[in-house]
Amino acid sequence: MYNLMSQFSSFVSKPFFIIANNLESWPIIFALLLGIVGALAPCQLTGNISALTLYGNRSFQQKIVWKDVIFFTLGKIAAFSLLGGLVWILGREIQENLISYFPWIRKIMGPLLIIVGLYMVGLIKLRGTINLFKGSKDYKQETPFGSFMLGFSFSLAFCPTMFILFFVTLMPIVLSSSYGFILPSIFAIGTALPLILFILIIWYLGGGGLLMKKGRKIGASIQRVSGVLIILLGIFDSLTYWSL
Repeated sequence: MYNLMSQFSSFVSKPFFIIANNLESWPIIFALLLGIVGALAPCQLTGNISALTLYGNRSFQQKIVWKDVIFFTLGKIAAFSLLGGLVWILGREIQENLISYFPWIRKIMGPLLIIVGLYMVGLIKLRGTINLFKGSKDYKQETPFGSFMLGFSFSLAFCPTMFILFFVTLMPIVLSSSYGFILPSIFAIGTALPLILFILIIWYLGGGGLLMKKGRKIGASIQRVSGVLIILLGIFDSLTYWSL
């Protein structure tokens, strides 16, 4: 399954990668395009599709969830900036040490998606002060902290493609550029760009709160369908990366 995902990722991301290589002399644009390629990497696909499903569903049910999308993006920025900063300060030794942890961190994403999906279909309840979600009478709403942590955790889902893009391709530019410290953040924004564009399209077409206008029953049904989709993505992700 991983090979199939890799082939699909390579086919979809190839045009962006070619353009990025031609713009290497423009580090900010180069980092942004690399981030878009990263968003299409095999290890990022299931997480990004889940984010599109989660925030798209909430935008249709309520209003456009810009706050949560922003915090999701900030989580990505924090993760990639932290990784870039560690390499910047401590050098390539820390990079080599991080490699050993990425496969285990990557395996967490599948179970995490299953938990999120089970919550969306109403099969589990998450309570307490550090919960990612909180319920209300009208709808289930994700907290900004939950969005931030989802963005942060999804960003740590590294695979060989993502490793090459970030550590091998981007970091040499980061270390050689006078303003290289901002490039990991630009890369992070690139990885979140598909989600931002998707929510922007919903906003432009006036889709915010569309399901709420149709009625709560329809909205609840769509949420359950979205939850089932995320559960299936989590199962697929787990089968793919726990078998490597």
